[in-house]
Amino acid sequence: MMRTYFAHIRHRWYIYLILTVIWMSALIRVLVNPTPWLPILFNVTPSVPYWIVAIDYTARNPQRGDYIVYSFEGDAVRQFPGMRRQPLFKQVAGMPGDVVTVTERHVYVNGRDVGVAKTHTITRLPLQPIAPTVIPPGYYYVAGQNPDSFDSRYAISGLVARRQILGRVTPLL
Repeated sequence: MMRTYFAHIRHRWYIYLILTVIWMSALIRVLVNPTPWLPILFNVTPSVPYWIVAIDYTARNPQRGDYIVYSFEGDAVRQFPGMRRQPLFKQVAGMPGDVVTVTERHVYVNGRDVGVAKTHTITRLPLQPIAPTVIPPGYYYVAGQNPDSFDSRYAISGLVARRQILGRVTPLL
């Protein structure tokens, strides 16, 4: 009986390969980020410079420098209702207790420059920088890798609450 089973696997290996890939991707949660190719095709800027990442949905207590995937709950949901269903991933640049300061439109976390807040979106929606604050317990300042990222620099996006974090992202490629 086992001999027949292994013969079947050997002749239909491609079916089992596909099933294994599906099963493994469900276990490790692999995500393909198409944005590195989009600037070439659609003149869109990438937010995170990785093509393939693994997501650990059990890790919800990030450290500075970790990449996280989170559900969007910022004030921008009123302007862009579709963003509520859009998971985003960014890098944690500020932890609870860190000091966020703003000079003109330059935003700093503990004195380290994390970006310049633009004056408006590409759709001409006015943008205000985040207000100077001390990051409260249970919240994180997230930053994209691109100057055009929609991240915690903006009041309309804001800080990310721990409850919004879906998992930690590990870049693979």
